[in-house]
Amino acid sequence: MSAPLASALRTWAARGDDASGTLARRLAGEAGLRTVVLVEGVSDREAVEAVARSQGRDLAAEGVCVLPMGGATNVRRHLALLGPHGLDLRVTGLYDAAEEPFFRRAVEGAGSAAGPSREALASAGFFACVADLEEELIRSVGITGVEDVVRAQHEARALTTFRRQPAHRGRPPEQQLHRFLGTTSGRKARYARALAERLDPSSVPTPLLRLLAAT
Repeated sequence: MSAPLASALRTWAARGDDASGTLARRLAGEAGLRTVVLVEGVSDREAVEAVARSQGRDLAAEGVCVLPMGGATNVRRHLALLGPHGLDLRVTGLYDAAEEPFFRRAVEGAGSAAGPSREALASAGFFACVADLEEELIRSVGITGVEDVVRAQHEARALTTFRRQPAHRGRPPEQQLHRFLGTTSGRKARYARALAERLDPSSVPTPLLRLLAAT
């Protein structure tokens, strides 16, 4: 889906003014938008789109936009504008387990009787990552696989230096890698894409599989 459309949707969600809404509606119509996948950040979008490509899907051609919201606290606003009381699009999403209350309240506020359980939220199209998508990817790719990706990104020396720092020395390798992925601007999104591309089809994290199946 085009960058101008994604930008227009984010602007409308942030401002809520008529001019932003008019532009978003026009671009959505021109693009044939039918589904919006709400994710918390850019790294989540990169992973979702990478796994979709590995499945042979072209989300843009299907009328699907993966939209980073800039944090889970923005889900209620996005769902109100994009769901049945707004553009009336199908809305699905991916969220970190700790942010589940924000998503439950937003889904219930949009008129869905999601209920209190995580599976009820999944039935409404919203799927939890434990604890977050980066952790899901690290588990699925495995420590050795992640380290291979780091080497392919020419950052093996940086990772070694990071692991030797007093604050990280002695931590489990999964925690070290998780923290390393978020230490530099742009690194988290870059590795989310690279790790997702590394996944064997049989090891794709369940939340990603379920999200794409529902989208």
